[in-house]
Amino acid sequence: MTTPILPTYADVQAAAARIDGYAHRTPVLTSRTANAELGAEVFFKCENLQRMGAFKFRGAYNALARFDEAQRRAGVVAFSSGNHAQAIALSARLMGIPATIIMPLDAPAAKVAATRGYGADVVLYDRYTQDREQIGRDLAQQKGMTLIPPYDHADVIAGQGTAAKELFEEVGPLDSLFVCLGGGGLLSGSALSTRALSPQTRLYGVEPEAGNDGQQSFRSGSIVHIDTPQTIADGAQTQHLGQLTFPIIRRDVDDILTVSDAQLRDAMRFFAERMKLVVEPTGCLGFAAARAMAAAPSAPLQGQRIGIILSGGNVDIARYAALLAE
Repeated sequence: MTTPILPTYADVQAAAARIDGYAHRTPVLTSRTANAELGAEVFFKCENLQRMGAFKFRGAYNALARFDEAQRRAGVVAFSSGNHAQAIALSARLMGIPATIIMPLDAPAAKVAATRGYGADVVLYDRYTQDREQIGRDLAQQKGMTLIPPYDHADVIAGQGTAAKELFEEVGPLDSLFVCLGGGGLLSGSALSTRALSPQTRLYGVEPEAGNDGQQSFRSGSIVHIDTPQTIADGAQTQHLGQLTFPIIRRDVDDILTVSDAQLRDAMRFFAERMKLVVEPTGCLGFAAARAMAAAPSAPLQGQRIGIILSGGNVDIARYAALLAE
């Protein structure tokens, strides 16, 4: 088996130039309440305010911007529970590229509607009985389209790394950075930027307890596959890390943490009540983990400068209200 060629920070820099003027340079917000609770200075990188509501636009636009003319004519196919779907659909519309998106039957209705609203054709599948990757490969082969997976793609990883790049450029070096983890695109891209711009930062990936394949993989040294996890963090219902994301994570990340759905709901409430921000459950992973760590008897985050990437804010309003009410 050939060793994959991993993206580098130079690829993140190239992606930043490519998406400049198309992706938002999202704000970095602070909260005195969060600072007091964690005993630290906390910086929230608000990718919930990115175009289409999530960091995924960065990687999608970067990947499609590298298509040649033949690829643009033939179109793009992608599979996603929602945010990558919307990101590819919007990026494709901006570039005039036909897009087909494979989405699970139980994907949030708002994400499916938004994907169709951006002009993409949506193919639905059962995430518990069907293989979305195989469906994507089959469609790509049948129609000559280019398959852009949600995380295990060098251009996607490089694009996602621009969020952490912007954070470090704005606030300077950090002691700790917390990043949500599904398939690893955001975490591996963030790792490239972190080791280049703030090498002493302790970098943590955070998963839902029910879907800790990344934690198992990180600690065992090889990719662990799990059944689709049952969690409110639908953006982290992945079954395994990627052939590109895993080696970067294993090399550059300090640890993988997990949090419960109850902790995610508490974090959602904090953002709604204290910061007036709508953050989807997956986007709350990093803050939930930082809160749990700060509450430890040893107070490991005391006095630190901490970065937390809020990955997205795409959640059905009815579901959002129900989660906050639980």
